[in-house]
Amino acid sequence: MKVLLTHGYFLKEDEKEQAILKPYPPLGILYISAFLEQNGITTEVFDSTFSEKHLLKVHLIKEKPKYLAIYVNLMTKVNVLEIIRFVKNSEELSHTTVILGGPEVTYNTDGFLNNGADFLVIGEGEETMLELVTSLENKPEQIPMIDGIAYKDQDGNNHTTSKRTKIKGIDQLPMPNRQAIDLHKYLDLWKNAHGSNAISVSTMRGCPYTCKWCSRAVYGLSYRRRSPVKVVDELEWIQKTYNPDTLWFVDDVFTVSHKWLEEFNNTLKERNLKIAYECITRADRMNEDVIRMMKESGCFRVWIGAESGSQKIIDLMDRRVDVQKVREMIILARKNGIEAGTFIMIGYPGETESDIEETIHHLKSSNPDHFTITVAYPIKGTELYQEVEALQTTELEWSTSSDRDIDFERTYSRGYYDHALRRVISEVHYFKNKESGNIKAAAKFKIKSLISKVGMKWEKIRYTNHA
Repeated sequence: MKVLLTHGYFLKEDEKEQAILKPYPPLGILYISAFLEQNGITTEVFDSTFSEKHLLKVHLIKEKPKYLAIYVNLMTKVNVLEIIRFVKNSEELSHTTVILGGPEVTYNTDGFLNNGADFLVIGEGEETMLELVTSLENKPEQIPMIDGIAYKDQDGNNHTTSKRTKIKGIDQLPMPNRQAIDLHKYLDLWKNAHGSNAISVSTMRGCPYTCKWCSRAVYGLSYRRRSPVKVVDELEWIQKTYNPDTLWFVDDVFTVSHKWLEEFNNTLKERNLKIAYECITRADRMNEDVIRMMKESGCFRVWIGAESGSQKIIDLMDRRVDVQKVREMIILARKNGIEAGTFIMIGYPGETESDIEETIHHLKSSNPDHFTITVAYPIKGTELYQEVEALQTTELEWSTSSDRDIDFERTYSRGYYDHALRRVISEVHYFKNKESGNIKAAAKFKIKSLISKVGMKWEKIRYTNHA
């Protein structure tokens, strides 16, 4: 028995990511692979990142896997549905069972089952996947008793079993099976594009915070952490095996536990292990001692969530953080030699022009080294989605679209916020270039900012007249 795992993400198809060139390996299915292998089930991982759809299809026909397990998120949904259709329409693959997992399946069970998936693994996947494959092989009559799955019953009805209890002690999980893929493809691409490379690492599962726009489809509202010793064991193995330039901790809030961070820092010192890493956290889980420990343990860049420079919008998001605290921690991190990045969201329900101006002020006053910005969109299953579901203005075909395509009634038109996004970017770059003395570049960005502001005004007038 062998399980073929893949994820349906193809870098060649993603123009935005081709411009960024910072892909990461599919940690989720590498964890599944490691867990199944640990329990005696042979796995193969087809890493689609550097491949192409037709090559995946050729591989499927060649291997004829009995079990095909695919990780799916909102970025890969359409590709995954195409892969399912290919499997179901191929006579050579008539005996292949298609199993899906990942964040996209939790709130779209009917959609995936009605489009050909045989089983869905909902939530945390390791134990569920093991039980499902074992039952399919040996005792199919036990399938209805497996927690955390969805499938069509004998009458053709979609059936979802009870929720899977989360794994409490995640130290019991093996390290992700990175050797199942060619990790050097990632490292070489990063090195060639950016001069240094990175490997992603997970130390925790879940997030204890309640931001309305954030999906908790896999790990839920929880906080479970691997011990510092286990994490450092993995870092030592990574350094010995791959010797990357940097590490990227994928955790939602890396400094959520100050006690954990202190033990992590001390364990690194005891092992004389030097690493360089970047991470994400919240301003309310930072202070001078935390920043000192981060710096000592090798943090060279920290991403501090804010999403807006307007306290009103932050409160509407249920972020539970003070925007002034965010500014202070960005400034303090930079003062202590750590690069600071932040995230910005434009077009959240209730956002007005004054809120956008506050965001510009926020970015100028805190002056992070990096920031990312996007127009807000609702992900199914989140509180934001529930709040705007009745206000959606787009009629989308589920099988050919993703949540990113959803639009809804905002304070102004979607076009307004597209202009606003460009204005924020241009105005902040104007400020940065002016501060650094690059007047010519500053002038160019100022002109772009003014053009975007005119666009905002025009869209505002047009939207008001249309309303």
